[in-house]
Amino acid sequence: MRTSRHPLPHRARGLLGALLASLATLAALLGTAPAAHADTSICEQFGVTTIQGRYVVQNNRWGTSQTQCITATDSGFRITQADGSVPTNGAPKSYPSVYNGCHYTDCSPGTALPAQLSGISSAPTGISYSYVSDAVYDAAYDIWLDPTPRTDGVNRTEIMVWLNKVGPVQPVGSQVGTATVAGRQWQVWSGNNGSNDVLSFVAPSAIGSWNFDVMDFVRQAVSRGLAQNNWYLTSVQAGFEPWQNGAGLAVTSFSSSINTGTGGGSGGSSACTVSYGTNVWQGGFTADVTVTNNGSAPLDAWKLAFTLPAGQQITGSWNASLTASSGAVTASGVSYNAQIPAGGNVSFGFQGTYGGTFAKPAAFTLNGTACTTA
Repeated sequence: MRTSRHPLPHRARGLLGALLASLATLAALLGTAPAAHADTSICEQFGVTTIQGRYVVQNNRWGTSQTQCITATDSGFRITQADGSVPTNGAPKSYPSVYNGCHYTDCSPGTALPAQLSGISSAPTGISYSYVSDAVYDAAYDIWLDPTPRTDGVNRTEIMVWLNKVGPVQPVGSQVGTATVAGRQWQVWSGNNGSNDVLSFVAPSAIGSWNFDVMDFVRQAVSRGLAQNNWYLTSVQAGFEPWQNGAGLAVTSFSSSINTGTGGGSGGSSACTVSYGTNVWQGGFTADVTVTNNGSAPLDAWKLAFTLPAGQQITGSWNASLTASSGAVTASGVSYNAQIPAGGNVSFGFQGTYGGTFAKPAAFTLNGTACTTA
């Protein structure tokens, strides 16, 4: 956003073929991935790039003239340079972030946003952060709502979800109470920054990774008179607001999808189906995942996004490349299964550990489109 809280092939034959096949099998069992995409450095004030073919990463420096640089990775971004500082009783320097949706005419590829609130059944998202201690900042989601399906400018209502804060900073307005939202306790702040209403939820202690439904917070805004069900969700963003320093802060993984109607897909249809079979024992599990392409055309360079429940950690995988071992995960095809034929499927799996009660991921998206589960 320009402003955050504020305006402003052929089969091989003979011995060689057998050797290559054996090596491919070994690589799959070890979870070896093809070479990762090169990271992209951005120092332009409002510079952007796309990751995973469906999210936009933005540098979004708007509160200072000092240099800020970020590096976009395949799964998120990190701040590599964050010069200058601003007073902690005012606006932050910037909001480097990753988002699904539309922001100042930059819309993420294939997004289902803007979408009318009344037509959204769920909006699952997942995040994993890497924090530093030598900076003053918050780590927050920014969720934007407007009476119209606008794709530019500042929206009417901004919801901020602060998962962490370091230093003497606070949200816009004043604290108006506390609330339990999405199973967690929050301080609730409300105010206006001169351009839009701001409703903020501040975690009492740092949250490093989390998966939740954006609509839980949207419903809070509606119940407090700051939005209506005929309004639109225009973007779901996650990043940092730094006041002082900030180099080293990173979003290590991010996922966001919009489920509309009752069909479970971004457009109310089921373009894909996911079967998630598990074998669970005390403290450990394996998952065998089959992804079916229900469409009429082959799907190249597939990416399946999901969020592991809290306490789960992947220790090994096969037949896919995974962007993370916990929290928000994206699985993508390797050299021999990078395409899913029309009506066909691919399978992959992983092994992991867990604590507490075992649960399966709540939702899956294939190249940005929500899938049904078998």
